[in-house]
Amino acid sequence: MSELKLEAAQTIVSTALKEARARNMKPLGVVVLDARGALKAAAVEDKSALKRAEIAQGKAYGSLAMGMGSRGVEARAKERPHFMNALSHVVGGTLIPVPGGALIKDSAGNVIGAVGVSGDTSDNDEIAALAGIKAAGFTGDPGAA
Repeated sequence: MSELKLEAAQTIVSTALKEARARNMKPLGVVVLDARGALKAAAVEDKSALKRAEIAQGKAYGSLAMGMGSRGVEARAKERPHFMNALSHVVGGTLIPVPGGALIKDSAGNVIGAVGVSGDTSDNDEIAALAGIKAAGFTGDPGAA
């Protein structure tokens, strides 16, 4: 199994932010977690709204907790709201079930981490996340419903 190295996590963050600027998105927060859910890299752009990093982390953490990108987590939340409320409680309220979080997979398909982005629309957050993951040489799994 591959390991998510700091340099790759930093590439994910910097590329996600470059993609956001190229698309004229609102200021973003980007958080990269390793497969254990530990913080690997993060950045919040100037003039972003309050708590963007925490929301981005919740998208990434929810992806890891459910084993799917946050678009899939959102679908599950709609199908099974009681389960999602219970899961959110179990993980200390740190799960944000909306698009913008994606699993990071290595060439063998192993989950090596997750990225969460927050600040623009959920669809745009997801675009930035996937661009960062691709630039680092990995595959992003947004959990397409």
